[in-house]
Amino acid sequence: METFIKSLVSRVKEGDHEAFEGLVELFKDKIYRLCYRMVGNRHEAEDLAQETFVRAYTKINQYNGEYKFSTWLYRIATNLCIDRLRKKKPDFSLDAEVPGADGATLYSQVATAEPLPEEAVVEKEKHDQLQQEIIKLPEKYRTAILLKYVEDLSLEEIGKIMDLPVPTVKTRIHRGREALKKVFRMVTKSR
Repeated sequence: METFIKSLVSRVKEGDHEAFEGLVELFKDKIYRLCYRMVGNRHEAEDLAQETFVRAYTKINQYNGEYKFSTWLYRIATNLCIDRLRKKKPDFSLDAEVPGADGATLYSQVATAEPLPEEAVVEKEKHDQLQQEIIKLPEKYRTAILLKYVEDLSLEEIGKIMDLPVPTVKTRIHRGREALKKVFRMVTKSR
């Protein structure tokens, strides 16, 4: 697969637009998923994924093949997400009570596409809660956690993406996991 990707990259550098479409097709879902998990908003994630590919296309000649193309692409996406998160300040919370709604929150008012069986709802709530807690992590821990556990990248690849030595990556993953464990212990005790 890496040989095929290198071939596509070489063709793109020579001006083959269709080869770039092939790269987009290979990586679009993974890049979107990473962006969504980092920013927690589907529309923003779509914008960021698209921006990642635009940036990759315009900077393709700067890719030197020292690292895997996917590592280079993840780094672009991660940096764009971090930049967006730094510029963005939340102006409301889904957990905030809706005035005059008898304790209802914005989160409880979000409509679902279709009714789900009770078990699926409980599983989705757990997943959503985990996603919300991941989003609350400091970006350095969030990025490391997402790249490791969602994208299933090696510590070396994560280090290259984040421009950090592997021991620092390990520390950030560990601290991110500990922060998540702490939150979920508190949630479990409060029930």
